Amino acid sequence: QFFVFCHGLLQLSQLLVSGYLKSSISTIERRYGLSSQTSGLLASFNEVGNTLLIVFVSYLGSRVHRPRLIGCGALLVSLAGFLMALPHFLTGPYEYDSSVASTSSNTTDLCQPGAPGAWANMSNASCTPHASRENHEVLLVMFVAQALLGIGGVPIQPFGISYIDDFASERNSPLYLGILFSLTVIGPGVAFMLGSAMLRFYVDIDKVSTAEVQLTNKDPRWVGAWWLGFLVASSLAALCALPYFFFPREMPKEVGGALHTHHTPWCPLVLSGFPVVLLRNLRHPVYLLVVLAQVNISAMVAGLATFMGKFLERQFSLTASLANMIIGAVNIPGAMVGIVVGGAILKRFQMSLRQCSALCVLGMLLCLLTAFPLLFLGCPTQKVAGVTHWDSSVPGPHGAVACGARCRCPEGGFNPVCGLDGVEYTSPCSAGCSSVALRPDSSVLNYTGCSCIGGPGAARPGTCGTGCSHLFVPFVVLSCLAGILASTSHTPSFMLILRSIQPEDKSFAVGIQFMLLRVLAWMPGPVLYGSAIDTSCVLWERRCERRAACRYYDNTLFRHR
Repeated sequence: QFFVFCHGLLQLSQLLVSGYLKSSISTIERRYGLSSQTSGLLASFNEVGNTLLIVFVSYLGSRVHRPRLIGCGALLVSLAGFLMALPHFLTGPYEYDSSVASTSSNTTDLCQPGAPGAWANMSNASCTPHASRENHEVLLVMFVAQALLGIGGVPIQPFGISYIDDFASERNSPLYLGILFSLTVIGPGVAFMLGSAMLRFYVDIDKVSTAEVQLTNKDPRWVGAWWLGFLVASSLAALCALPYFFFPREMPKEVGGALHTHHTPWCPLVLSGFPVVLLRNLRHPVYLLVVLAQVNISAMVAGLATFMGKFLERQFSLTASLANMIIGAVNIPGAMVGIVVGGAILKRFQMSLRQCSALCVLGMLLCLLTAFPLLFLGCPTQKVAGVTHWDSSVPGPHGAVACGARCRCPEGGFNPVCGLDGVEYTSPCSAGCSSVALRPDSSVLNYTGCSCIGGPGAARPGTCGTGCSHLFVPFVVLSCLAGILASTSHTPSFMLILRSIQPEDKSFAVGIQFMLLRVLAWMPGPVLYGSAIDTSCVLWERRCERRAACRYYDNTLFRHR
């Protein structure tokens, strides 16, 4: 029982390390200028290390000292978490454009028609060979960390489960395994909640005093302390690894079954039977179809888990921390309820194989019906001058652009302001604002004398937002319902696999199933989603002549894709 307790904690902390990246992905994109495709690749890269080793390791099974190997894996996971946080300490403080000269930057982005040339050096100043090299280093460290995370996670689940199953009594084993499986579902939820808590702090909380930070977490330039969660999660993983080095190789079997320990003889015959069993399983129509169905669903889940937070931030103008909180507190528990309900229905009605497959189909159809309205529940793209909105009242083909041109604005400047006419401008300069009013704590109150904005010519700092917060609650409710309905088919689909193949092939078939899920769903899913999201971008940030993170999306395209 102590082993089950330790193993539960360890699985939780492993999922914290791997799930935390998904909760802070939009923040990391903004901090290091990554496209969604790159961040999707990063999120799925831990599956690479995992896939390469999982079949081999499951095969070693009970021929090795399992608890010690689990401990080593846990230490690797913890090392990977520390490596993920490393880029923060390697790179300099985060820089952003601001209108008030501060200690970090002495330039301002107000409209100064009489100062030619001041801009040219500002936009290229940050582009030293060192800056671009730094960016490659950051990506390299993160990819290595993700690969290590995958490798470290290999022994944890298969060995833990087989160890518990070997030495627990027949009566208690299902209970113990049930506890572990429920933890694997809770884990990502806890990770999103952790992300929600950490992203409220400013990224350079260890480098600058809070008084110097002029941003609030509602500002589009805000970057939260994404690295803090990795430190928390990996410290937890390191602590959980310690007890494993003191567990015996074999435990006496729990009372309730006869006391016996068993060894598996290793013989070359096992390998010669490998291709035969593989073909026999893959030719089984039920097995193949169910696995392919699971692959389709899993690819969707993998992409959604990675980018759902980003989607909520963009569609409903939420802060990153609130978006994570919604996912961790509503969507993931919803999926958990669905899995439990599916299992309960199976147990209550003692379903045959045909009824199992009917339940799966029903769950999926209801899920599709609930998810269909989500295509239309969302916000229009905000009006951004010169990006998604061209003013017809200002003469000339490019009214707003021409009016900002005499200010000689930097091309890459980004400090969004919202004009009183409801149009957003990428910076006070592009709105033609010449003066700024400050509050006593030196944060910006508003901008005045803005020549590009009609009427009083004033603007407030920050984005205008998408202005449809009333659709947010229905969206969350529907997406949660769809998640519950889809996950009711989780348990029945597993039953279909386990009952439709020969008993001696069971563990092998489950191994192949997970292998296929990884290769066909968990690895490509986030990358495909990221690439689709990138195609809906309307304004890219440029860093050192390369495309960096996306500033504005076409919200309707983003939603449909």
